Amino acid sequence: MTAQLRSLADLQHSIQPLRAQLVAHPVYTRLNDMEDVRTFMSQHVYAVWDFMSLLKALQKEITCVDVPWVPRGDATARRLINEIVVGEESDEGLGGQGYTSHFELYLAAMQQCGANTATIEGFIERLKSGESVPSALARAHVPTAARFFVGETWRIVESRSLPRIAAAFTLGREDVIPDMFTRLVQDLSRTHAGSLSILIDYLERHIHLDGERHGPMAARMLESICGDDPARWAEAEIGASAAIRARIAFWTGVTECVGTDKQSVGAHS
Repeated sequence: MTAQLRSLADLQHSIQPLRAQLVAHPVYTRLNDMEDVRTFMSQHVYAVWDFMSLLKALQKEITCVDVPWVPRGDATARRLINEIVVGEESDEGLGGQGYTSHFELYLAAMQQCGANTATIEGFIERLKSGESVPSALARAHVPTAARFFVGETWRIVESRSLPRIAAAFTLGREDVIPDMFTRLVQDLSRTHAGSLSILIDYLERHIHLDGERHGPMAARMLESICGDDPARWAEAEIGASAAIRARIAFWTGVTECVGTDKQSVGAHS
């Protein structure tokens, strides 16, 4: 771990090798047919879900969500996180009709291409009934790679360390998502545009929204949280590094699943 980080630039420099490894991961070039895409989506949907949990954990820590309401936290950070929540939890629906969360948009994309939504829907139902996240992950037949990824996210959430959560969200998600999704969109738009139009719309929204607005907003929020306190930046480094390492491991697990599926098909053809 880098000693005495004092700024966002210091932290970005510290995690750059991990970030580069994530952006260059081979998973982005392995989605060659629709079955590959369905396999990918059936796992990636859990990252879409736990992104919202990271976001709401931040909102809970930074703003007052209790009744009676009282002023809480830094006003700039409150504004930034609330604005991000609006875009992620209630974005414009398809064709500008109504509103939807990005998670619900992703489920629609899965349904469009025939990906299995039963497991993620079963997981959500367990949560609605009051089951804990670790228990639901274990009992809802969540794919192994996704289960470990969400488990790592949940450990960050349950740390209750605001710098750690904010860095995982900012540098493990918002900052790197445009680079990851751009590679996917380029290939999917060329090969499966018609049957994956909702997925492509989802990816393009994040490329533009995270790259142009939410990413910079999240960076400002992280800076307001950590200030020039080395102890807070050290916590932030823990969160950012853990989030990126977990995503690399997740993508590796997904890549292995795609390969296994192809080998299985080949063995029986």
